[in-house]
Amino acid sequence: MKDLLATVKSNALIAENIYMITLTLPESAGKIKGGQFVNLSTGEGSHLLRRPLGVMKVEGDDISLCYQLKGEGTHKLSEAKAGDALKILLPLGNGFDLSGKKNIVVIGGGVGVFPLIATIREHCGDKKFYSYIGFRSKASVCLLDELEKSEKLTVVTDDGSFGGKGNAVEAYLMDAENIEADCIIACGPPVMLKVLKQKLSERGNKIPCYVSLEERMGCGVGACLVCVCKKTDGSNARVCKDGPVFDINEVEL
Repeated sequence: MKDLLATVKSNALIAENIYMITLTLPESAGKIKGGQFVNLSTGEGSHLLRRPLGVMKVEGDDISLCYQLKGEGTHKLSEAKAGDALKILLPLGNGFDLSGKKNIVVIGGGVGVFPLIATIREHCGDKKFYSYIGFRSKASVCLLDELEKSEKLTVVTDDGSFGGKGNAVEAYLMDAENIEADCIIACGPPVMLKVLKQKLSERGNKIPCYVSLEERMGCGVGACLVCVCKKTDGSNARVCKDGPVFDINEVEL
């Protein structure tokens, strides 16, 4: 883990309320796995906490992150321009461990798509990905060129304005019997992950499923306990330190 001062290379709107920021690091941050995240400052002199953002792409010393405009912090971040310096703490958390897996189902919804793209990029040379991706509408659809590294890609929207109409979980379940997968990875809104867990349980699913959780965070290193989630054994886990990736049967959703 390193705390660095990165330089903004670009920061552009890529879909409705979605920005992609690319930063150049002053030195290597070491190996970054798909599913890991960074804590990024929102600008010089900002009184706001750093924002936890999932890694979407790493190319050399450049790292790309995507974020949705939501509140004061992300609006401040959207004003960052090429050449600006931002503090970045990375890499944080535990990513997806796909050791021994060959055929992976990817289920992503909304901004949950971005850390999944990093995982596809990391392993597309030696693994096959069957991706089921949901967006709100055509205006929200982005980064299809990255998602098309999948062996199979199905894109749906809530309103049917792009691809099929529905959500990513429904799209996968309609196709599940046609795929011999040995692992499922998912990231998206809490309600999506809750439905996924319920549906897999109803179907008697035996395939390992790993989910990346989204929680409000403070420090990003497990000290402040802002991002605690409940585990099924009654204990607590820190999403930033113990996750954000968990076995779906390990956590309450």
